[in-house]
Parts: sequence; C-alpha cells; structure tokens
Amino acid sequence: MSHTTATSMNTTRTRVSITISRDGSGSLRSQDLSNQDLSMHGKTPVPVYRHAAPSGPWPWMDFDEDFPVVGSTSHGTTDLDTHSWKGYPQNLFPNWTERQVKRCRMLTACPDGNTCHIFKVDVFHDGGFDEVDEPLVVYGGIEGEFWEQISVLRPENIRVRALFVDNMSKQVLQMLGTKYVVEPFFFSSSINWIPSRYQEEVKPREGDHITITLPFIRAVQNPRTRPSSPTSPSSIPFRLHSARPDLSQGEEQVIDTQSPLVLRSTNKMLLQDLLAIHMVRNTKSSTVISYHPNLRRASAKRLHRLVQRIGQSVYWSKIFESSKDSTFFFLCFLWYAIYEWDEAFEILYAHINWLEHKVLDTNKIKETRELHILQAHLLYYQSLLEDFRRSVVFVQRTPNPAMEDPSVTEQERSQSARLLEREASNLLSEIERLEGQICMQSNRLKNVMDLAFSSVNIEDSSQMKRLTQATVRDSAAMKQISYLTMVFLPANFVAAVFGMNVREISGSTSGETLARYAAVTISLTIFTAWLVIAFQTESTLWRRAGWPMFYLHDKLTRKKADIENSR
Repeated sequence: MSHTTATSMNTTRTRVSITISRDGSGSLRSQDLSNQDLSMHGKTPVPVYRHAAPSGPWPWMDFDEDFPVVGSTSHGTTDLDTHSWKGYPQNLFPNWTERQVKRCRMLTACPDGNTCHIFKVDVFHDGGFDEVDEPLVVYGGIEGEFWEQISVLRPENIRVRALFVDNMSKQVLQMLGTKYVVEPFFFSSSINWIPSRYQEEVKPREGDHITITLPFIRAVQNPRTRPSSPTSPSSIPFRLHSARPDLSQGEEQVIDTQSPLVLRSTNKMLLQDLLAIHMVRNTKSSTVISYHPNLRRASAKRLHRLVQRIGQSVYWSKIFESSKDSTFFFLCFLWYAIYEWDEAFEILYAHINWLEHKVLDTNKIKETRELHILQAHLLYYQSLLEDFRRSVVFVQRTPNPAMEDPSVTEQERSQSARLLEREASNLLSEIERLEGQICMQSNRLKNVMDLAFSSVNIEDSSQMKRLTQATVRDSAAMKQISYLTMVFLPANFVAAVFGMNVREISGSTSGETLARYAAVTISLTIFTAWLVIAFQTESTLWRRAGWPMFYLHDKLTRKKADIENSR
C-alpha cells in the first residue's frame, strides 16, 4: 500500500521537503542521483532561427505542405480539470497543430513515460534560499500526483520558485506547459538548440513571461581518456582509448562547429551546452523553469546546487534583500554561463600554447589543419557570445511589469532599476572581456599559422638552395666534359673526312665524287629545313608550303620600306 507525506513551507523560513514513496509498482519519491553517469556528449543540431520566437506567425510550418485552419487562440486557462494537461499544447495554443508539434519534436524528443527528476529552489521574500537537496522523481504512469503537487498553492513567503528539470518526459512537459501557460516556442527552441529571447503574456502591474534559450561552451573531461592506474608507477597520467591510439588530432576531427572540440594537449574537450530558462514573473510568486537536454551535458542537479550557493553570497543576499524584483534571480543563471565560458577559454589558452611550441619544434605543414579547426570554432564561439550579449541586453531592457504594482514604492522601484542596470552592465562587461579573449586567441592562431607557413617556406628555400648548389656542380662537370669533347672534335672531323669513300680522297676509280656528295648534302639540308618550318601551325597551310618565297618577299618589302623611311 502506498503512503504520501508532505511538509509545506510556513510563513517563516522553514525547510521544504517532499518525501513520497510507493511499493515496487512505481512512485513519486526522492532519489539519490550522485552515482549516475551524466557524461554523454554528442553533436548538437544546427539551429533553425526562423522558429525561435512567438513573433513568427507560422511556427514550424512547411509552406509546401502545411495549410492549417485553426480556431480561436483564446487560452482559456482557468478552471482546468485534472487531465487537461494531456492536450498541451493544443489546449492552450490551437495554432500548434499535431503536424507542427511532430515536426519540432517537442513531444517526441521527450520519452513517453520516462523517469523525470525535478530539483527545486525557493527564494524567500527576505532574500534567503531553501536547503532542499533531494529531487522529485516522477515515474512514468503516475504523473497525476505531480500535477496535483504543482497545483497546490504556494506559501506566501516564497518570492521565486525554480524548477530544474532533468530528463524531461512528455507528460511532465505537458504539465508544466499547461500549469504555467508556457509558450510552446520555449520547448521547441530548447529541444532544437535554437538561441532565442522574447517576452510574452505581458500584463501591466501584474507580470509577464520571459524566455532565454542560450547555447554556450563549457569544458569537460574527454570521455576517451581516463587517469592511469594509481598502482602503476610507470604509467603515464592519461591514456587514450581508441581503436587507433596513434591517430592524430588533425586526422580525427573535421571542421564542424556543432561537434565537440577535442583538446588533446589537456585531455579536455569543449562542447556546446544549453541554458534554457523560462520565467513567469508576477506580483505574488514567480516561477523559473530550467530545461536540461537529455544529452545530460549539465545535469539539473549540478545547476541546482550552484544556484543554491547563491544564497551564501553576501553580495547577492543584499541584492535580494533590497529589491523585490525576481529578475535578479534570472541574472544568476546567466552568470553560470559566464563561468563556463571563462573556464573554457582558460583551457583553450593552454592548448594554443602547446600548439605554438609544437609548430616551432616540428615545422610540419599538416599541423595547420588543427589550427584551422580551432579558428573555425573560435569564429563560431564569437557568434555565440554575440547571442549571449543580446540576451543580457534583452533582460536589461525588459523591465518587470510586477514592479509597477501599487505595493511597490517609487523609491523601491527606482532603486531596483538602478541595481538591474548595474548588474546587467557587469554581465556585459564580462562578455566584452570574453570577446576580447576570442580576438586575442584568434590573432594568436593566425600568428601560429603564419609561423607554420613561414617555417615551411624557409625549409623549401633551404632545399631549393641545396638543389641549386647541386645543379651548379653538375653544370661545372658538364662544362668540363664539353671542353674535353672540343679537344677531340677536330681529330674526329678529320677522321670522318678521310674515311669518306670518294675518289678525291681514296684515290680509287670507283665511288662517288666530292662534288656529288656536297650537292646531295646541301639539297637534303634545305629540304629538312623546309619540312620543319612547313609543319609549324602558327600560319596558314599555303604560307607554310611556300615559306621561302614569302620569306624573301617579306625581306625585300621591309628593306624597301626602310629605304623609303630613311629618305
């Protein structure tokens, strides 16, 4: 028999814990995920930007195939029954037809009935954070209990509740989308890794919805490497596991910016991760939904713990105490991406140093392949940082409508606006620093590539110099042979003349005369010269056949013209 216990939050700061257990048939209960392997890395899809925001009136449509006819787009979000979430997104967004939902993989990419882990962080009105570490585990087939829990009213002292969803299932996606009226573009952009930022459901003096889907770069351990055995004193620090362990980096990788960048000098890899945040801001209690891809590049548990530690920061505690704006909690997620970017560039800096030394030592032109791969990734990283900058500017220029509520004084409103401007400027300053690092690394790569080509050119010049020296030596030897031939040439000529079978030399009465020999030789020489010139293709056939006459004619014509010009 199952049993369920729940301890809710009182008006004071009290620990919130939900412990739900069932028998072996499955249940919603807390579970320890510390021993699970979350190191699955792969290639990310190329983003389709036209499907990134609600401002596009044709979500995930193919103009050659889709001609939908939709009804009213009224949300109708009140008085939802227990099972109304099963119709999401059509129950709230009728313009999202089944074909469009299937094309964007919103539901198909989330396994049906999958076990989903949801971590929670509550921020209180006094600026404090809760201390709950255990996740809610939603098992397939009993999702209705999770729907009942998120439908329960929150304690009044909670300013923001953040839900970090790991391994999201289809049912959990539909529940969250229905409960918090989440625009389907958030899920479709997150699943397809499309950078996006937008505001919707704006209600003056009440609240709105803001969404940011932001790819970023983080460094992780290369899954093909592992530390050596501690019992082997002669083993190297890391060993590469591969069918071809002697395969070089340039042969392994291709220029594909959507794939991880392996840094073989550090046994690390730079891969693309995703920060997908949807925030419902209102006057009572705001909600943050953090989506985490099933690739498990950054588990929800990891980000959950990092966000919890924000409550230990004196700097941020003062901000949460002095401002009621829940947007500051949203900015904390962006700082997570800043940290990951900075760590990735730190590792990349060491790798480029290693490449510089290698190029100087080897002078091999094939090393430039890896340099070109790095340069292509840096150009892509530059575009990701530009998306990052636009996201921060979007948050900076999108004030919280809930701050216009009469319960917020003008002094609190102006102070909160100044704080938001300052913190957004701090983020922009960090992004500018990261962009400067990209420019520096790119210039270093260009310098290394120029050095590699210069080294190869110097080596080629040295080889050409050695080849020229060998040619000069061979030419001197051939000249000596020519001089030696000239010494024996008169003797050979005389021997050939005296060896001729002509009457004048042999003294015999038979044989040919010297005059006939000269006539035949001269005639054959003239015919050979005519034949060689006649087969040239630069002129017509008639001019080639009668070239001696044309030659004499041209010679006489030029001579006559010169005489006339001299007069």
